[in-house]
Amino acid sequence: MAKTSCGRILGALLLAALVVACGFRAQAEAPSAPKPAQIDRNGVLILIRSSLLALDQANKTGNYTVLRDIGAPGFQSNSAARLGEIFAKLRNDSLDLSGVAVIDPQLNLLPQIEANGLMRMAGFFPSVPTQVNFDLSFAPVNGQWRLFGISVGVGSSAPAAPDPPSPPIAQRPPPNNAKQAASAKPAPAIKLAPPENKPTGNQQPK
Repeated sequence: MAKTSCGRILGALLLAALVVACGFRAQAEAPSAPKPAQIDRNGVLILIRSSLLALDQANKTGNYTVLRDIGAPGFQSNSAARLGEIFAKLRNDSLDLSGVAVIDPQLNLLPQIEANGLMRMAGFFPSVPTQVNFDLSFAPVNGQWRLFGISVGVGSSAPAAPDPPSPPIAQRPPPNNAKQAASAKPAPAIKLAPPENKPTGNQQPK
């Protein structure tokens, strides 16, 4: 009887240890939630404007080499010719993005670090009668944030809740009919806070 009782106790302890171990493993494998990115207002504006102005120049010249070269290695897996195909509709529609140089963007997704380590932000540049919507993601490369994914389109200037944005181009093939819009109707915008007395430029999360 003593041996039987000891065996049962030992078996129960082993089962409990296995359950605890499995619990820790499941917790470790669970994806982490996005967290706010440690980057200042000027750094955000530089990243957004430089990315969209590079796309604007590429669309106007038909040469996507510079746009490709400013990207992270994952973005550069798209050849310049491939980028030309992806953005053919925007180029054919003669979408002018030069206004992003003087208009402040409004964000409906503040910069956040996602589980894969990319920094993502989304929003729009208000204008009449249409507005420019964007969804951008950046990868850390040698101490700088470099373009990893970009989705750009135009939509109504009337405020309304958006549909879920399309994934960035570096992460999936382009949608049917070369549609590049992230969302035709933006969510209520969050204006960028005024700059603080901090160094400007890109910062990687610690």
